[in-house]
Amino acid sequence: MRRLILLLCAVAICAGCSAPPQKELDRAQGAIDAARAAGAERYASAEFSAATSSLQQAHEAVAQRDNRLALLRALDASERAQQAARQAADGKAKARSDAETEVASTTAAARQLRSAITAAEAARLPAATLAVARKTVTSAEASLQKARALLKSEQYLEAHQTLQGVGDQILQQIRVIGEAQKARAGRRRT
Repeated sequence: MRRLILLLCAVAICAGCSAPPQKELDRAQGAIDAARAAGAERYASAEFSAATSSLQQAHEAVAQRDNRLALLRALDASERAQQAARQAADGKAKARSDAETEVASTTAAARQLRSAITAAEAARLPAATLAVARKTVTSAEASLQKARALLKSEQYLEAHQTLQGVGDQILQQIRVIGEAQKARAGRRRT
């Protein structure tokens, strides 16, 4: 609805236009720059891409001396850029939340694996059984450290990607240790 109103206003204004809509082009460029600064390229890429495309079409229309189309495209670019900036804020907040949740759950799983390793050592499970688990927890802790640094520098998507699958690897090793302890306990009883 808002776009329709903008388009109708643009058509009315454009009826007497003979010069390129430079003010609207500048406004659209400013809105795109603001959206970029808000992180729209990363967190609202589709809407940001549409805004930059509309601005490019506006410049092409100016080059073809179609000032009415240039005005319409510039207004559309401005509107889309503002929408991209709003979406970027929401996307960034969600990415941060997802990354923080991933760090917290992976940290808890790593602690649980450390405890399982300690219990397995006390139960005198073979070192070969625990070697992969030790390697997994060491690798997980390195990934956690990197993810925390990325969170601190507000690189939320990268932090989330750094921990992708790490929690599953940890849980797999916890299961392996648990099964090895059950098997050993079963052999002692027989």
